[in-house]
Formats: sequence, structure tokens, C-alpha cells
Amino acid sequence: MMAGYRTISARPGCSLCLCVAISVALVSAQTAFAESSEPPGDGAQRTFGGPDATANRLATDREVTDTPIELNFLKPWYQWKDELRERHGLDFGLEYNATYLTGGNRLPDADRNAAGSIFRFRGAWEAFGRGTDHPGSLMFLVEQTHGFTSMLPNSFVSESLGYVGISNIPYNDEGWRLNTLYWDQKFQGGKYEFIIGYLDISDYLDVYPLTSPWTDFFNYAFSIGAGALDLTNDGSLGFAAGAWLTDSVYAMAGMVDQNSDATDPLEGFNTFFNDREYFKHVEFGWTGASQEAYFLNNLHLTLWHSDERDALDVEDGWGGVLSFNHAIGAKWLGFLRAGWADKGGSLLERSVSIGGGYTPGGLEQLGAGSQLGFGLNWGRPNRALFGAKLNDQYAAELYYRWQLADEIAITPSVQLLVNPPLNPDQDQAWVAGVRARVAF
Repeated sequence: MMAGYRTISARPGCSLCLCVAISVALVSAQTAFAESSEPPGDGAQRTFGGPDATANRLATDREVTDTPIELNFLKPWYQWKDELRERHGLDFGLEYNATYLTGGNRLPDADRNAAGSIFRFRGAWEAFGRGTDHPGSLMFLVEQTHGFTSMLPNSFVSESLGYVGISNIPYNDEGWRLNTLYWDQKFQGGKYEFIIGYLDISDYLDVYPLTSPWTDFFNYAFSIGAGALDLTNDGSLGFAAGAWLTDSVYAMAGMVDQNSDATDPLEGFNTFFNDREYFKHVEFGWTGASQEAYFLNNLHLTLWHSDERDALDVEDGWGGVLSFNHAIGAKWLGFLRAGWADKGGSLLERSVSIGGGYTPGGLEQLGAGSQLGFGLNWGRPNRALFGAKLNDQYAAELYYRWQLADEIAITPSVQLLVNPPLNPDQDQAWVAGVRARVAF
């Protein structure tokens, strides 16, 4: 989701442990293939990946919720898509996203607003083993990003307000780009899963129910790694694997190229095999929910290591994220997340986020129906990235996603940024924004 900033002086032991964990996950998946003739006990198809993973987002966008407007003229479109999925195993979706941000207490001569849009086309083709407990699917997502203003939304809070962070992280001006193109192979009804190809690793790393920049918080501090993770760019060549160790305990691991360029995906083969600068991660988690929605009622520990990047002059680094979220009744959700990094290219070296969400239609409509979200964050900027110790900062965000129709969501958001370290003349800054999403 973001290109590099910087990384750490490598700890060989840490890197070795992560590589061993990844190898164990791969061996487990290989063993599962040999055993996959046994059908899953409940007949359900489990899947790893967060709310924005291709299969999960396609399923969420198919949900019917209670909305003020019904676009009945689209029924033939959905019927055709359903027939295509049932006959050929091909599912796809189109979406258009746009956002606008403005802020107060800006840096001198800084831009006062930012706006941009993204068109996305995603799909999943179940090409192998359809209807069995070991299906294989080709997943893809291409997008076109466009800025409406000279200041881009994902740079606004840092360059205009002096906050060490990102708001609306996907909104850049790169044009056409390949976000994902990978093979997803499941074994034993999804008890084991292996993916390989061009990945958006944030789909399989430190996910929780309110992590999506498309439907949830604007501020990156409430997303992957709580802002304290040296995340790679989209379209990163690599692999990941997941396994259910018990009915409620799982393990995930992966490795991707750190020098990827989503606008030139073929160059990824050169950087993967020649530069050999990788991001590795391993995660162990527990869920009190179903395996189909494992990131709900979830406690997990994610550890990561990033290699040194010579071209960007970024040291190698490592860190971790401890995350907990749980439902409170049928409509409320609370979360507490902490991230830390030792050098490396993460924006923050320490971060704690706490907050929650309210879904009027019930938590089964997370990401689909209307939703209120709120969060508080404390963060310490990464000294290895900025070359000096900066003051701690604080952030608060409140948003409401109004599901106008099943296909249309409007999300206003307001953020308060306290002690922006790169804007020392101001004790606080504020951000107001709105996001629109149309998906069908």
C-alpha cells in the first residue's frame, strides 16, 4: 500500500526466525495437498485474507442491506454476474472511489486541500477444483489512480499539516497499475491456503475488521501496523501461506519483494531475483468467531523484518504488531492495537490505537452497511527515518459511512492532529474530508 521510506540494521536472528516460520507454513500446505481428499467437516469454504482481499470484498459488495435507495435497474446486471459465477466460476466487480480533504493550521504556503479518485476492476476465477475442497483461483485487481489537485490526498497531512502519517493512503497519481495478480490455492476446505504472484501484502498482514482505507478510517494509524510497519508497495512479487492449527488458532507467513513498482510489474522479476531485498512476516492468532470471519473477535501477534534497500538508502528493520478486537453485543466493536519498529522505514517507531465501531445493521454487515467509527492514536515518529528525535504526536478520528444504496457509500470524516512534529508552530491541526465509493 505504500512505497518505502526507510528500514533497520539487520538482525540475522530475527530474519532467520521469520524464514524458518515461512518454511514451516509452506511444508504444512504441501502436506495438506496430499491429505486434501477428505472433505471439510462443516462443508464451508474458509479463506484467509482481510476485508479487502479480492474474494472477501467481492462477497461483501454482493450483500443486500437496508438502504434508502434501491437501484432496481441493476438487477439484470447482477443476475448475469450470478450466472457467470455459477457456470464458469468467474466473479468480478467494478468500483469508483473519490476523496476530498481540507485542513486547518497548515504549514506556511501549504496547499489547503487535496482530492483524487481511483477506478478499480477486480476478479476471481475459480479455475481448478471448482466444487471440491481444494479449489484454485486466479485473483486479479487493476486500478487507475488520478489526482484532481496538485497536492495528492495521501500526502496532504504530512506536507500541508506537518503530521507524521498518511490519510487516504491509496490515493496517488500513478495512473494505471497492477495491484494484484496471484494464484490462490486452498486445501482441505481452506484449512490450509497458499498464494503466489503479485500481492498486496496488506490483505494478508495484521488485518482486523476496520482496516480498510476504502470503507473505514481515513488515517493510516488505524490501519495496517498502526502506522509502525515498513509496508511494501502494491503489486509485490512474492508468496504467503496460512494454516489453521486448531479450530480457533491460526498461523500465517509470507515474503514479498520490497522494490516493486505497480506501474511496471514485469520489472518485479528483476528486483525479486536480482536485488533480493525482501519483506518477511509471520503471524500467530486466535479467533473467537468463525474461521470464515477469523479477523473478528481476534487476538494476534504479527512480527516482520525488512531487508536493507540500497537504492533508497534504507536500513533493514524489524518490528511487530499486537492487535485485539472484540464484538460488544450485536452492533458494537472495540479494538486495541499496538505497533513497534526498530529502525527501518516505518513512519512511526511506537504506536498505540484504541477505538471502536457501530454498525446499525449488525456486525454481519461490516464493510457493507452504514457504520460509525472512532479512534484515538498515540505515535512516536521513527528516528531512523527522520534522522532526529521528533515529538510524540496524537490523533483522533470520527467517521460515518452512510450506505445510501447497496452500491453507493458516502463517508464524511473529521480528524484532530495534536502536536504535529513537522509543524512546530502549531499545537494542533484538523482535517475534514469526505469519501465516495460506488461498487457494482
